[in-house]
Amino acid sequence: MESLFSAENWLTLVMLVALQAVLGFDNLLYISLESKRVEASKQQFVRRWGIGMAIFLRIILLFLLVQVIELFQAPFFSLNLPGIIETQMNVHAFIVLFGGGFIIYTAIQEIFHMISVHDLHSEGDGKRKRSVAMTIFWLVAMNMVFSFDSVLSSIALTDVFWVMALAIVISGVLMIVLSDYVADFLDRNRMYQVLGLFILLLVGILLLSEGGHLAHLKLFGYDVLPMAKTTFYFVLFVMVAVDVVQSRYQKKLMLERELREKLIRKVVKDGDGAAKSHA
Repeated sequence: MESLFSAENWLTLVMLVALQAVLGFDNLLYISLESKRVEASKQQFVRRWGIGMAIFLRIILLFLLVQVIELFQAPFFSLNLPGIIETQMNVHAFIVLFGGGFIIYTAIQEIFHMISVHDLHSEGDGKRKRSVAMTIFWLVAMNMVFSFDSVLSSIALTDVFWVMALAIVISGVLMIVLSDYVADFLDRNRMYQVLGLFILLLVGILLLSEGGHLAHLKLFGYDVLPMAKTTFYFVLFVMVAVDVVQSRYQKKLMLERELREKLIRKVVKDGDGAAKSHA
């Protein structure tokens, strides 16, 4: 019993919570954007129930993976067309590929909607809404896709079930709290919704590359290699930095334009006044 609650287990718990927090950023962003598909009054309810149900299912997934992890890695479908496509698909790879494809589809759909809308003030009115139940379903389903990496990483770090389960619960509670803040931030700063959607697009590409690698996929003789996490975070940093610099530069240009327009109006007003006094 003492070994179960040893300092090593508590240190591992802290490491797992930190790991899930890092790996869960893209999941948190997806939850915040996806919850906007329902009515504003129900968005918080959807986020909390979606994450809460996902915590429960994550623990079940953890238990299953601990017991039958070999089944998730064993190929269930093979295709061999040399020079065109070769693969040995397993359950893990299929889930990751499906999740990546769905995220890319969702991001592209939202981006096209954003650039095609004519009235930004009535954007939400013209957008097709999802039911609460369907939105929660997709939040839970995609949460399971995102959780595979963190669950497998947990199994690699420790074999103590309560440590892994408690890390999932703690990270889930943090996600419930942070999801409200992220959603509020995106509402107040709508320009960053564009950045968020392109980050999701990048996440989808990351998952596709990882799923293709897990499936030993070859296209036209070339292996599909997974995108390195360091590359992903570097690209993410560059995207955020570019967006911040561009937004500040845009504000500067708008301020200069306003000052120039005020100066022109002042010159025109002074010229009209001079003309009237001369008359």
